[in-house]
Amino acid sequence: MALPASVRILEVGPRDGFQSISTWIDTPVKLQTIQMLLDAGVDGIEAVSFVSPKAIPQMRDAAQIVEALGPAACDERLFALVPNEKGAKLACQAGLRCLTLVISASEAHNQSNVRKTPAQSLDELEHIVQSCPGVHIKLSLATAFGCPFLGQLPDEALFFVLDGALAAGVRDICLCDTIGVASPDQVDRVLRSVLQRYQGRGVDWSLHLHNTRGLAAANTLAALSLGIDRFESAVAGLGGCPFAPGASGNMATEDLVYLLHAMGIRTQVDLDAVIRTAEFITGAVGCCCDSKINAVTARPVRPNC
Repeated sequence: MALPASVRILEVGPRDGFQSISTWIDTPVKLQTIQMLLDAGVDGIEAVSFVSPKAIPQMRDAAQIVEALGPAACDERLFALVPNEKGAKLACQAGLRCLTLVISASEAHNQSNVRKTPAQSLDELEHIVQSCPGVHIKLSLATAFGCPFLGQLPDEALFFVLDGALAAGVRDICLCDTIGVASPDQVDRVLRSVLQRYQGRGVDWSLHLHNTRGLAAANTLAALSLGIDRFESAVAGLGGCPFAPGASGNMATEDLVYLLHAMGIRTQVDLDAVIRTAEFITGAVGCCCDSKINAVTARPVRPNC
């Protein structure tokens, strides 16, 4: 099996993970978590989300976090998730230079998430690209492998959003298993379809996998076999979509790193540092750690790539 020699990891715990925790997390704890993950060597990190505090109360200190980060906020590894043009403007005003916009391939899920059709969200994406020159924009395509309301979607639903994003000039695209329903054969089929359609278009593809049914590692291997070399994960396996009933946490970053290193695939991430970060945040917040590696009492020798 031909696998990538190296893989990049985008950490989403401080955004996707924290937003799913109802207990308020103090801003200094969030800042320390972000710094620990940056020091661990992740290739990117979704640090905050500029959303309505009524919708996601945990993100109400986003501007404070960016301000506290100071010049580090301009680090090209730091992303903010934004739901719309208003959020994008707030993130840019705060000083961030990398944004993630989520659009769902499912109209029902997109309406539930941002109260817009996918077509309306694509119009907004185009406005954001035009009004934020010099800002890197990543599209996260939600429900790419299944919708909580409509089930598995036809490829045409994915193509509609992907075509629009490419027309707007976005080339950084993540396919998201929003509710953790994907299986390895489905990941293989969807990726083959997408990669064939957009071959030669200069897209930097990535995958965001949930471990709801315990298949995140198997799905990762299926994607690796097709050359995908960028994945999103969350420290301690935190996270889940608040607008997708039944969605549990993301694949744990430490499990992903262990898997990759065990197969001889290089990353820039220090596994021990991520484990320490998981121990810190679960201890500080009192949340559960959904990680196989952290659950091992006698930790095995960790492969070091």
